[in-house]
Amino acid sequence: MTNVLLTGFEPFDGSGVNPSWEAVRLAAATPPEGVSLTTAMLPVVFHDAIARLREAVEESGAEVVVCVGQAGGRPGVTVERVAINLDDARIPDHKGAQPVDEPVVVGGPAAYFSTLPVKACVAAVRDAGLPASVSHTAGTFLCNHVFYGLMHLIASGRPGVRGGFVHVPYLPEQVPGGDQPSMSVKSIAEALTAIVSAAVTTTADLKETGGSLH
Repeated sequence: MTNVLLTGFEPFDGSGVNPSWEAVRLAAATPPEGVSLTTAMLPVVFHDAIARLREAVEESGAEVVVCVGQAGGRPGVTVERVAINLDDARIPDHKGAQPVDEPVVVGGPAAYFSTLPVKACVAAVRDAGLPASVSHTAGTFLCNHVFYGLMHLIASGRPGVRGGFVHVPYLPEQVPGGDQPSMSVKSIAEALTAIVSAAVTTTADLKETGGSLH
């Protein structure tokens, strides 16, 4: 069995639901064969989220960590490639903090790459009949904050752990007017299951294009 930790976020920015956590919970109900799946909900609070993530990694004995967050407006599941050492919050977190142009980790590297097989994960989601792509920006709010915190944790003391970050679209109930892309929680959970399976079974990533012009 491979120990896998899946994390999502609590609701934020006035919404009563966060698709990341709803999908993580649903995916955990039917883990892939050979996977022991643990979940954790992270607070939308700078630094507290990383502290909770660190606890969850230690408690679960995770060998693979997939953190998940909401990216409203994106039409499909996006597997993030790089985390940057920058907090630049457009809105405050749940404790009122709104860091601007501050490092996630003082003295840390400018960036970390995901250690998941990013392109294989994207291919697995597409093979499940769902839209997915590689993303080269996780933003500068809590998602990137947690992504960078995870990779710094791995680099500084848990070299045997592989990890990365996945963004998911809005749920349909979050866009009742239908003016932005959305995806059902069932489909998002299926995408996460495909990503976990690919992350566990793939050691060398696919050598195919996943870049963009801008």
